[in-house]
Amino acid sequence: MKSSLKLIAIALSLASTSCDNSSKENDTSQRSDKTKLMIANTKLARDPHTYSEPNIARVTHLEWDAVVDFQNHAIMATAVYDIEVKPEAKRIIFDINGLHISEVKVNGVATGFEIGPNSKYLGEPLVIPIDSSAKKVSIVYRADTAADALLWVDGEKPFLFSQSQAILGRTWMPCQDSPGVRITYNARVKVPAGLLALMSAENPQKKNETGEYTFKMEQPIPSYLLALAVGDIEFRPIGDRTGVYAVPSVIEAAAKEFEDMQKMVEAAEQLYGPYVWGRYDLLVLPAAFPFGGMENPRITFATPTILAGDKSLVALVAHELAHSWSGNLVTNSTWDDFWLNEGFTVYFEQRIMEAVYGRETSEMLATISRNELDATIDQLTKDTMAVDTKLKLSLEGRNPDDGMTDIAYNKGYFFLRLIEETAGREKFDSFIKNYFSGHAFQVMDTERFLTYLRDQLVTPDMDKIVKIDEWVYGEGIPSNAPQVSSARVESVNEFVKKWDSKQQLSTVMDIPWNNWSYEERYLFLSQIQRKDFTAMKEMDNAWAVTKSTNKEVLFKWLENAILAKYTPANDEVEAFLLEVGRRKFVEPLFAAMIQSGQVKMAKEIYAKARPGYHSVTSDTIDALLAGVWKGE
Repeated sequence: MKSSLKLIAIALSLASTSCDNSSKENDTSQRSDKTKLMIANTKLARDPHTYSEPNIARVTHLEWDAVVDFQNHAIMATAVYDIEVKPEAKRIIFDINGLHISEVKVNGVATGFEIGPNSKYLGEPLVIPIDSSAKKVSIVYRADTAADALLWVDGEKPFLFSQSQAILGRTWMPCQDSPGVRITYNARVKVPAGLLALMSAENPQKKNETGEYTFKMEQPIPSYLLALAVGDIEFRPIGDRTGVYAVPSVIEAAAKEFEDMQKMVEAAEQLYGPYVWGRYDLLVLPAAFPFGGMENPRITFATPTILAGDKSLVALVAHELAHSWSGNLVTNSTWDDFWLNEGFTVYFEQRIMEAVYGRETSEMLATISRNELDATIDQLTKDTMAVDTKLKLSLEGRNPDDGMTDIAYNKGYFFLRLIEETAGREKFDSFIKNYFSGHAFQVMDTERFLTYLRDQLVTPDMDKIVKIDEWVYGEGIPSNAPQVSSARVESVNEFVKKWDSKQQLSTVMDIPWNNWSYEERYLFLSQIQRKDFTAMKEMDNAWAVTKSTNKEVLFKWLENAILAKYTPANDEVEAFLLEVGRRKFVEPLFAAMIQSGQVKMAKEIYAKARPGYHSVTSDTIDALLAGVWKGE
């Protein structure tokens, strides 16, 4: 296979700057150079999830030249890195996992290299000898079906997409795979004619005849934000800085669904300063995408399950947009500090939703967040993993994906909301705006952030009220958590009580289902305790919930249906799981089958569905079901 795959030569000209550039472009280049120099000289905290030693030898810029081979499900590429090394440097280490390395050069001269033993989760170290004169390292390699970051979707018009977070970037590209290591990059990608390639960079907006596309990312980003997608993709503009990509059958619906993107960008800028990434576009991926969205700079990757037809699920867009400040601009130093990424983002998301759609909507979303947080804490405690309910995590020796729970997202959000309510919104907004601008393109760890927080905003008296250390280093939710206030939520809660007690609810027609928003329907379905066949049948007959076009509502309904053994929904359960690979949906549905004793159903559906899932999802379900299969 190796001999039949053709490698293309690296093109360094993408990085060159013409002497005829305008003064504005020269200013931008100079600022970029200063930023890269600052980053290269920043001492990084120890990251247990990388083999690299970036404080000794660090990558700063990448030139990537690749051929995407759909027939063999492989990427053949050359990666040329600019590096900064300390005088004492004797080696530079890259993270790889399952890559086939065929050639390495240092300063253009071929050299030997060593690939160390494989370690679970971490893959292998690629060790390259260097000295203090080393400026460039070139690596020729192939990534194939072993690359867990990549999902190859076959068909008449094939599709490929990557998902690099948390440490899957190393499965499709040699890199120093730590959130603290940032690079700029240029790329040239060759794909089959008739397909469009997109990356987390400046992107084309239409296909060309050659299938060759070039990319430039001038702002430095960590490896988990490296992204690639290839498919039969079209583009539609939304605003002067926003637009949507999707396959032809989806593009018009997507453009309509996300027509408020420009308003969101403007609302975000009003809150916390300029959007620094140029454009904000969104790509709707195949339903096998394992997450709701991924905040790849300049182009969010999103699941089609948010296409509800009524813009009811666009909070996800607000969330991924918010990452352009929290996470992409100021990045968690290691995965132990993940809450600094997601807690800030959920808080920012809520503020964008409040600005665009009103306080009532954002408060209903906050209620959903609190319910999900309580459920996660209960489950982690039940699983004797209460230590993972702390904001500051300890993930050494574990997959950092273990830390990507509602704790980082929603406990982080309520902590920040508490600070806002204690200090006052005006002061807190000023603090966050200065935090983002003052730490742009830098990494932040929990301890440095808390020092900054206490120095810039929280006085000792406020600290006693907020109880910062209890929130960050303590388990569970402190008793001073903010209370969510929503008249519409209170109304839904009354109907939940009536449903569960059967009091004052003579018929399901008493439920104002048709007048409820998505949030109200979801809250109702997620809180009812009475799950029995007759009740489910009455509700389905009244409102045809099994045919809901809102995937969030449908998911929660199907989970309840499984637990109630409401067999009329079984066909929809199977169809849903065969179509949708979003882990947030898939894991609870299989867990509900196990909980309700429907092991045979779970086994049969998973056997059909697993080949179409991304590794992020299949690894989770494999672990969930391993004990069940063994016990049969």
